Amino acid sequence: MFTIVVSGARELFARQGVDSVSMDAVAARAGVSKRTVYDYFGDKNRLFLAILSETSDTLNASIQRALDWHLPENGTITTVPGLQEAITALVVELGQTLVGSADYAAAFALVTQRRWREPGSQDDVVTVSAAEDALAHRVAHFANVGLLDTDDPCTAAGHLAALTILLAYNDQPDPATADPERIRHIMTSGARAFIRAYATR
Repeated sequence: MFTIVVSGARELFARQGVDSVSMDAVAARAGVSKRTVYDYFGDKNRLFLAILSETSDTLNASIQRALDWHLPENGTITTVPGLQEAITALVVELGQTLVGSADYAAAFALVTQRRWREPGSQDDVVTVSAAEDALAHRVAHFANVGLLDTDDPCTAAGHLAALTILLAYNDQPDPATADPERIRHIMTSGARAFIRAYATR
């Protein structure tokens, strides 16, 4: 029930704006009573925050799974070319998962709406801090084993994200028309640029 309401509300809020959507409309979209929506969430603001929290949780989980699969710390990646191949596979998967996702695009659109109405609001940010920390940890690992050259893994991880995910979002902002081949190209080029900048010589 929670997921059905959150999914329906996210779609309505992103399309029509939070202020324009009534709890009646949310209930109708989810196929439940308005009382059920209020029992679960209390009010529209809490529903809005629940959408952002749910998006953060699923986003962090998706990124963590991809990191575990593509960048394991088990000693199987032992060369810079092998690391470049693994990072490329990682960011291509994340590009397909995130940049082309209507749910994630809707959540980020909601954050933009909220910040426009309430400048300086920070409590509603869709946070990927756990995933950012995990990526920085992997960068530190590969620096420790001699494949990357950095004493600031957090900044290096931020550069990787900027060269790939953020660039792809900027280039392909609408998931309905996102070009998978263009996303793949951006991710591959970004991974190559990251390796050129950070690989040990």
